[in-house]
Amino acid sequence: MVNGGHNLHDLENQFHRAMIGIYEAALRECNYRATYFLQMVNEQGGVQAAKRLLHKSGFQYGFTELWQCGCLRLTMEALVLQPQFAILFTEEERQVARDRLQQCGYNLE
Repeated sequence: MVNGGHNLHDLENQFHRAMIGIYEAALRECNYRATYFLQMVNEQGGVQAAKRLLHKSGFQYGFTELWQCGCLRLTMEALVLQPQFAILFTEEERQVARDRLQQCGYNLE
């Protein structure tokens, strides 16, 4: 469990690194260069970038690219739903992520 600001900051840094990691994995596995995504993550930080994307309606281009590649596990939405990051997002934000993935047949188990 995360207690205090220091651990929360560490968790935000961990999430940020994970966001960079999914960018790198998408490039490696799908040959998808998510330039705008990477720029957003680097400028705003991983958590804020994820929140911004979750508040946009519909499916983002990158999500669609990863779906077509069969790599929904590399989406920001899948990352947001990892249990260790739950505290960083509201239940509404997590539900948006869950809904997007379920609409594309992604198994959340």
